[in-house]
Amino acid sequence: MEESHSDFVVGDLANWIASAAIIFGGVIPYIPQYNEIKRKEDAEGFSLYVCLALLIANTLRILFWFGKRFELPLLFQSILMNITMLFMIKLCVSVHNKNQIIKAKERVFTDLDINYFWKWTDFQSYLDFVLLFGLVGGIIMYLFVGYPIFVETVGLFAVLTEAMLGVPQFLRNLDNKSTDGMSIVMVTMWTVGDTFKTCYFIHRKTPIQFAICGALQVIIDLGILLQVYIYRNNTPMRPVLRAD
Repeated sequence: MEESHSDFVVGDLANWIASAAIIFGGVIPYIPQYNEIKRKEDAEGFSLYVCLALLIANTLRILFWFGKRFELPLLFQSILMNITMLFMIKLCVSVHNKNQIIKAKERVFTDLDINYFWKWTDFQSYLDFVLLFGLVGGIIMYLFVGYPIFVETVGLFAVLTEAMLGVPQFLRNLDNKSTDGMSIVMVTMWTVGDTFKTCYFIHRKTPIQFAICGALQVIIDLGILLQVYIYRNNTPMRPVLRAD
């Protein structure tokens, strides 16, 4: 009886640790990247499209939860990740504006100029987009929550978007032929975290979309780590700042 109770306590503790790792583990890789951008006052090596991918993916995942109740730690992880991405965007926009030699024309969300989508010059524009996306998505989910096919599709889009998380960074590195300015610690933590997440999804028998997402993320993470090795001796090509 004692042994059975002990096994239960250990198992319960392991579940708590795993849940905490899922909730907070996703944001930890961005701490070294945030600190590096702040210390160098240079955001050129970090792609804001990483933030876009995560904001869309986690907003869709939150909406998916209202249609299909998956584990709460995964819901809390999405909320915390969205908050983290907004902090990353705020820092990057601030650093970019501060480093401009020639003052560029202001670009804001309300301009509705597709050529400057996600290239706005103020943080409020990014926040407005996220709030609008969440509001419209919430209304649509409320109207179609009774249709399982729609709900499952939202879940699939959520995880596929998250699975593409590393692609903007991969393409940016490819374009620059360098990984300078990108936190290698961040990508290493991505790889470890995504491997852990994938195992967690499979073990906890979460919706199949989550396991697919995790596997794709691990593959892309490994691709970025390969770039770190290939471009290890390259110096970055900095774009010339100009007024638009």
